[in-house]
Amino acid sequence: MIESNSSAMVTVEQLVYYLSSAYASIIENELPFNSLPSVMLWGPPGVGKSQGVRQIATNVQEKTGKRVNVTDVRLLLFNPVDLRGIPTANADKTLAIWLKPQIFQMDDSSDVVNILLLDEISAAPPSVQAAAYQITLDRVIGEHKLPDNCFVIAAGNRTTDKSVAYMMPKALANRMCHLEVIGDHDSWHKWAMKSGIHEGVIGYLNYKPDKLMQFDNKDSNAFATPRTWEMVSKLLTCVSDELSEIYPMVVGCIGEEVANDFREWYDIFQNVPPVDKIFAGTHKGVPQIPRIIYALSSQIVAYSRTHYSSKEIDNAIQYVSKFSVEFRNKVFMDLLRIKAVRPALKKNELFCNWFELTNDSWEYFE
Repeated sequence: MIESNSSAMVTVEQLVYYLSSAYASIIENELPFNSLPSVMLWGPPGVGKSQGVRQIATNVQEKTGKRVNVTDVRLLLFNPVDLRGIPTANADKTLAIWLKPQIFQMDDSSDVVNILLLDEISAAPPSVQAAAYQITLDRVIGEHKLPDNCFVIAAGNRTTDKSVAYMMPKALANRMCHLEVIGDHDSWHKWAMKSGIHEGVIGYLNYKPDKLMQFDNKDSNAFATPRTWEMVSKLLTCVSDELSEIYPMVVGCIGEEVANDFREWYDIFQNVPPVDKIFAGTHKGVPQIPRIIYALSSQIVAYSRTHYSSKEIDNAIQYVSKFSVEFRNKVFMDLLRIKAVRPALKKNELFCNWFELTNDSWEYFE
């Protein structure tokens, strides 16, 4: 098995950056896709490996202008014959031929890029892992060949994660570039801002970033990970933002200990100063308790997604400027990540003065 000290450790944000850049470089320089080795992503359940691959696809599409398709194959559900195809007789019934599996039915057009994600590879039985040998290195299995416009990424949990995981044969391990994906609040926060994660979840995890990943190898079925926090966000957004009405389901996602702590904080979250009045310019009082400011900050950013007129943003900027430097900087940066808000920000003198001190370029955020 490849242990953690044998893999380069990266956050999801770093993973997306490195692989997006590498793949785009290969495409733009018109080099063979197999110039790069297949990549193996290790990490605990829910850390965001599969989600990172989808973000890589989005980035490559934006960088190259080509359509990027992700074929997600869950190897845990496969038998070796599923990868090679079903044997049948040829026309004159003298030889066996193998029907092509659907995973090889990819668009090989020059304006398309394919990414084959062999997910849960470490959970697949050794016989299935062995069948993946040819795919990862030679990009073929039996008589079937991946198209030339395909990158291969594998992902799986470590044996130390107490998840279903088999020892990976050294012959297979040696055919890949190994990256260990680690939980990181900063990169998760940037993703959450773009993805519309519920402001209650964002605010709580800003206040207690160590609660993002609570995977501890114990026997509990429910524990906090980026994946399960996204589940909580969907419950609050799609079912009810009254936590008491969905609390058992929240416990079922992130575990009782973290859910209890989240509930205590959420009670405060629902009693922060009225955000609509802040944007209207009629509420002036600024709270002093840090956890209330965390809650209020996330609500201000969330509200700006649908209320971004110059007048509303001017009022919000004026209010946030009264926060301490730490909180002000965080809210300003989060507002900057919302494209719809940027035109109003560029017109606000107070914000522009702050922005100049960061020594960044507007183009970085375009």
